[in-house]
Amino acid sequence: MEEKSYKEYLEHITTFVFDVDGVLTDGTILLTTTGDMLRTMHTKDGFAMKTALEAGYHLCIISGGSNEGVRHRLNALGITDIYLGSHNKIEQLNEYMGKNNIKHEHVLYMGDDIPDYPVMKLVGMPTCPQDAVPEIKAISKYISHKNGGKGCVRDVIEQVLKVQGKWNGNFNANYD
Repeated sequence: MEEKSYKEYLEHITTFVFDVDGVLTDGTILLTTTGDMLRTMHTKDGFAMKTALEAGYHLCIISGGSNEGVRHRLNALGITDIYLGSHNKIEQLNEYMGKNNIKHEHVLYMGDDIPDYPVMKLVGMPTCPQDAVPEIKAISKYISHKNGGKGCVRDVIEQVLKVQGKWNGNFNANYD
């Protein structure tokens, strides 16, 4: 039996679910003298997530981290389904899918490390950044050519929207 191209899975995606540390960030945490933990996120990932929401896709964040600065940034992009401090990502995924009547095969999940493994085994399109751990790469149907925090989220969103003919539909053609 011939293996399906990963692009065939993209045709049915309605929902994006992302981890934060190592996916939306590069995994680096800067510590201040007061103990605050600072992260960086890529603006191109933010643009793509906002574009996906505007195109009618579901978007959810599930992270073991609990930094409220992350929630603030994501809320500013229009993302409201954010689960921080998650110790059982399957539970949060199932809650989100049930609330929105979403089937597993319509979900693209991007994770980078062992806590993402169980939830990635459930979804239709498990994906990861280029610098994910080997166990996650082994179960991913697509490995981005971009590292975590360096545009991997933009990569997968753009590919899904392009396959479904929705990438440029909401842009003004008169850019100069």
